[in-house]
Amino acid sequence: MSPTVRVESFASLEPEWEKLLPGSATNTVFLTPRWQRAWWGEFGQDKELLLLSVREGDRLGIAPLMRQGKTVSFIGDTNICDYMDFITAPGFAAEFFPALLDYLESLDWEHLELHAIPSPSPTLTSFVPLAAGRGFGVETILEGVCPRLDLPTTWEDYLNSLEGKNRHELRRKIRRLSGRSFRYYAADSAGLGQDLDDFLRLHRESDEAKARFMTPDMARFFSAIAAALAEQRQLKVYFLEVAGLRVATAMCFDYGEELLLYNSGYDPDYSSLSVGLLLKAFCIQEAIAAGKRRFDFLRGAEPYKYDLGGKDLPVYLCRVQRARP
Repeated sequence: MSPTVRVESFASLEPEWEKLLPGSATNTVFLTPRWQRAWWGEFGQDKELLLLSVREGDRLGIAPLMRQGKTVSFIGDTNICDYMDFITAPGFAAEFFPALLDYLESLDWEHLELHAIPSPSPTLTSFVPLAAGRGFGVETILEGVCPRLDLPTTWEDYLNSLEGKNRHELRRKIRRLSGRSFRYYAADSAGLGQDLDDFLRLHRESDEAKARFMTPDMARFFSAIAAALAEQRQLKVYFLEVAGLRVATAMCFDYGEELLLYNSGYDPDYSSLSVGLLLKAFCIQEAIAAGKRRFDFLRGAEPYKYDLGGKDLPVYLCRVQRARP
């Protein structure tokens, strides 16, 4: 039996998609149908949806693609989607990728731009050599890193795992904050109104780059994805208060055995207390207490991620140039 490829909609594929994702090589919140649907609803207006299923018997693979002009890419963009990939059942890559590439060759495009592929993905080990073997021009480029932290079972073990200078600095900053009236907590995701407003305010106040990033369109997307993940109990919006004022925030995703730090902000008037860094450390403490196995700082090589123990996971861009006849 040869695999069959079919164009799908979010509605037609979502139940199977939800079942398939946990067993795939790249199991991440950014590949859930609710995430992809929210992104498409905000940013997909000038693009063509190419959501494809590849089936052979009861085995399934999903290609969450879109086309804009002569370029085919994953649904999403690297500004807000830290990992992107194809989704396949275990052991199905050898059948999935040839069938997918056969189908793609029947379409009109010049470039495949596949961003944010994490280094363990079979896309890099199976699809890339397959495309090169068929005469396509293929380039794989290191696109960035996502520092991550494998979590121990206790906060003390975590502190002891840090390099001496970083451990000393973190303890010192916590002691200094302890001289003030403070608390940190996750907001109740059942009622996001004011909490989301405060997150967006503190995000914009952090620095000019974040203020430019958080456009009205982007704020609508953040609201949409927060609501979608809150329904699944996968959203954690943390706040740090000093003397009753919210001075730092972090939006995290509670997904499987991981807590992912998606975005954050703080009031610069409280930068002397290191409130932004400390709230991230407290998020790690919360993840340890919840029994999580990993804390993912997501895209970017900011120094604080390494100060808090992060180790790089590379992510790649796979660029495929269609062979000219």
